[in-house]
Amino acid sequence: MRQSSDSLSHHLTNNSVVCLMAPTASGKTALAYELYDTGCYELISVDSALIYRDMNIGTAKPTVNELSRYPHHLVDIVDPMQSYSVAEFVSDVARLIDDCHKNGKIPLLVGGTMMYYMALLDGLSPVPDSDDSVRARVEQWRQDEGIGALYDYLGKVDLISHQRLNATDTQRITRAVEVYLQTNIPMSGWQRQPKQALAQNPNHQWHALAVMPDRSWLHERIEQRLDIMWKEGLIAEVIGLLEKYPLTPNLPSMRCVGYRQVLEYLVQIKHPIFEQLHLDKAQFYDAFQELQHPADKNIKSDGTLKPQLQSCISDTQTEALACQQMQNKALYATRQLAKRQYTWLRKITQLPTVSVGNPMISGLTDNKGYLKSYDMKIKTFTTMAQVRDYL
Repeated sequence: MRQSSDSLSHHLTNNSVVCLMAPTASGKTALAYELYDTGCYELISVDSALIYRDMNIGTAKPTVNELSRYPHHLVDIVDPMQSYSVAEFVSDVARLIDDCHKNGKIPLLVGGTMMYYMALLDGLSPVPDSDDSVRARVEQWRQDEGIGALYDYLGKVDLISHQRLNATDTQRITRAVEVYLQTNIPMSGWQRQPKQALAQNPNHQWHALAVMPDRSWLHERIEQRLDIMWKEGLIAEVIGLLEKYPLTPNLPSMRCVGYRQVLEYLVQIKHPIFEQLHLDKAQFYDAFQELQHPADKNIKSDGTLKPQLQSCISDTQTEALACQQMQNKALYATRQLAKRQYTWLRKITQLPTVSVGNPMISGLTDNKGYLKSYDMKIKTFTTMAQVRDYL
């Protein structure tokens, strides 16, 4: 499939924006490389884990050589202790789309963070960014009294968000409390306000291509990818991150699938890394205080361990059991991630599309009250080969 930049598919125009949306381990990256080689595209990462520097193995980040040959925007842009909001992502993508078009290229947005795609295609509520002082105040409150105190407070000031959120959803509860303290308006109030999406820009033609492969095939791919990550040294990578950065267990980077399970394992075996002066040992131990003993299902009927990868730190039976439990939890968490990605994809495929020349849908008005039109095509596929044929 070799194309020149002036021989685009009949589906695309020079102002096109292509979104390649698919669950983890489904082959998005390989197809993105193939499309890049046509000379028609620039690659924009839509992955909330690839943004972090030094998080390479657990994120399945392209290698240095691959990134040199296939440059990606929005990869390695923040350190693991930094935050990067959805609003910042949308702002960066808006700028990059214009840059790509100025370069005579089609922006190819590729990745598996469906919340990012939903923000681009359906829009964001105008919730303001958190003030640093408010964020610090709420974080101190959480550390002093626990997430339960914040959740109880949310029930008093924002009952709708309180009922919608799980009592253990630290990130969203904290954010909702921050928003209320900063604006005196509940998060649910902000979320009821009208949204504006990049995909509603009438100057662009958006192609949202959703790939939903067979589940059993994907589960095999997920297991194979995790095996590779353990062999390549994911545990050593996490230890290296803890050595280099003043991380805490509730940072978004440390909640990434794989990294979370390794942190839990390191706490469970009481790894000496947590004695580093720049780390708050108590925070890590508190975060995983309800650790269970490694499940008995990891032991065969004769009392020996089931086979596991040689990727862990100790050969003692207790630590080996903890290692096996970590690997099982990471596999389960990754499958659950894929399940959530399928749910997001189904929501995305149900978004309304409006073709140019047919703008008569209630509510689609610009800031002057005029009806507007935009051009967004949403297509569903089961294989990457079908997407290749479409493009």
